Amino acid sequence: MAVKVQVVFYSMYGHVYKMAEAVAAGAGEVEGAEVSLYQVPELVPDEILEKTGAKAAKKAFAHVPIARPEQLAEADAIIFGTPTRFGNMCAQMRNFLDQTGGLWASGALIGKVGSVFTSTASQHGGQETTITSFHLTLLHHGMIIVGVPYSEQRLLNMNEITGSSPYGAATIAGGDGSRQPSENELAIARFQGRHVAEIARKLVR
Repeated sequence: MAVKVQVVFYSMYGHVYKMAEAVAAGAGEVEGAEVSLYQVPELVPDEILEKTGAKAAKKAFAHVPIARPEQLAEADAIIFGTPTRFGNMCAQMRNFLDQTGGLWASGALIGKVGSVFTSTASQHGGQETTITSFHLTLLHHGMIIVGVPYSEQRLLNMNEITGSSPYGAATIAGGDGSRQPSENELAIARFQGRHVAEIARKLVR
């Protein structure tokens, strides 16, 4: 039986996008998984994006379709990706989720699998609080939360600086955004996608 997995993200400079691609690739490894990649709408004016260099960076994933809140109901599992903003999800993702009141009222997401991954500028920049605070919204929707268990041994990697936790995959972008997701971080992201899809497949049988 097919299991429908949606990876819904916001990315400003491409770090979360690269993680989203890895998450989607991992989910796609599961037999019967149908994986879709979406980004949430931008809220920052074009002139600001231009000044910060984000507009040029966003060209790399301009082909990714824009998510619509109502389409979440079509998924068996939804894996959300957001950069951290002061220990919370970014405004673009919050705005998108704030439009899911109709789904909440109808119980459309109850029983679906939900999972979250993120990106921060520093090692202690709020990776865990961003993901766990995101979980509150998923719980209000009645979703089944899935993280990254320690069967993923890369969480225990002490040989290099690396993001991620049992709450979800994460990357560290650096203060100037120059650091790209490492292979260890991307591997954890792939694990998360695969793990979520495997659980969702068991639930839809």
